Amino acid sequence: MKLILSILSFSMLSIAFGQGSYQLAVLKYNGGGDFYANPTAVPNLVEFANQQLNANINPEVPYVDVGSPLLFTYPFVHMTGHGNVVFSNSERENLRNYLIGGGFLHIDDNYGMDQYIRPEIEKLFPNLKMVEIPFDHPLFKQKFNFNGLPKIHEHDGNRAQAFGVFIEGRLVLLYTYETDLGDGWEDISVHSDTQENHEKSLKMGLNILQFALINGGLE
Repeated sequence: MKLILSILSFSMLSIAFGQGSYQLAVLKYNGGGDFYANPTAVPNLVEFANQQLNANINPEVPYVDVGSPLLFTYPFVHMTGHGNVVFSNSERENLRNYLIGGGFLHIDDNYGMDQYIRPEIEKLFPNLKMVEIPFDHPLFKQKFNFNGLPKIHEHDGNRAQAFGVFIEGRLVLLYTYETDLGDGWEDISVHSDTQENHEKSLKMGLNILQFALINGGLE
C-alpha cells in the first residue's frame, strides 16, 4: 500500500536531524532533459548538512525514477536539468501521491528547464497555484538568515525567485528559479564559482533541507 502509506506519511520528517538515518535522492525523469546534471551537488549538500547540523544523512545519493515505488523511501528529492521534462500519467500520479503523503520535492532550474517544468507542475496539481514565496518566509530564516534566494549564476539577469506548491499549509514542492543553487553546491572547480557563492548556495540549501525535514515544510 504505497510502502505503508508513504512510510506513515513520512513521520520521520518531524524528528531532529541527529536521530536515525535517512537518504536523499535525485529525480530521474523522461523527456530528454539532463536529470543527471550536477552530480556532485547533492552529495556536497549532504556533507555540509552533516557537518553543520550534526545530521546523519546517508552520503550516498541515488537516482530514483519519478514513477518508481522507491520514491516513497526518500523524504527529500532534488530535481534539476537544462531541458525538456515529460511526466506520464502514471508518473504524475506517483509523484502526486508522494508529495501528498509527506514527501518533499526541490526543483532547481539549471537554466533552460523553466518553460518545460512549469506546465508539468500545473498538470501535477491542476487545482493548486504555484505561488512566489516571500522573503520573510521561514524557509529563509533557518540556521542561516537570507533575504530571499541568493543569486549564484546570472542566467538571464533576472532576480532569483522561489516558488512553492502548498497543501494545507505545508510546502510540498519548491521551485528555485534564476538562482542555480545546484551549480553552487557542486565542487568549486566545476563552474569556477567563488568561495563566497559556493558557501551561500550551500547555506541556502541547508535552510531548505532544515525546513523540509525538521519543520515538515510547515511554517
